[in-house]
Amino acid sequence: MAAGESSPATFGLLVLNLALYSALAIVAGWAINYGVEETAKTAFVIPARLFPIVYPIGNMATGFFVIFSLVAGTVGVVTSLAGLHGVSGGGVPRLSAAAAFALISWSLTLLAAGVACKEISIGWRAASLRTLETLSIVLSGTQLLCAGAIHAGLTGAASTQRMSATYGRAF
Repeated sequence: MAAGESSPATFGLLVLNLALYSALAIVAGWAINYGVEETAKTAFVIPARLFPIVYPIGNMATGFFVIFSLVAGTVGVVTSLAGLHGVSGGGVPRLSAAAAFALISWSLTLLAAGVACKEISIGWRAASLRTLETLSIVLSGTQLLCAGAIHAGLTGAASTQRMSATYGRAF
């Protein structure tokens, strides 16, 4: 992927990740709003828990899972937009930034997917949380593919730039 070119597979993965991360952030935002509203209704009967928001739709890991999912979704949306900008604009500096963002987003998504696995192993949760769990686990795989595609494009662009600097012509 030289300057000015973009791989259709990388572009497609970035658009897919943008849609999935947007859905993850929307569902996680809804879950936080629901938890805050339910906590306000039961303000005087809050059981002693680690997380101050009561989630009647989940279990003890729900609070942490929802917060990590919201952070991963927000960073993932920004990462996908930066990746689309880097892939469409070309150039080694833009692709380097997109590759770094992709790795950060993947690590946050893995954190959310790990807490999702813990929530699944604990037990009962509502259908909306199962949707959030599925999105975070699927996104951990698609973000890995996307990060690999961006890194492959970065390697190709860097080698093309090195060759044109060495031999004085464009390849």
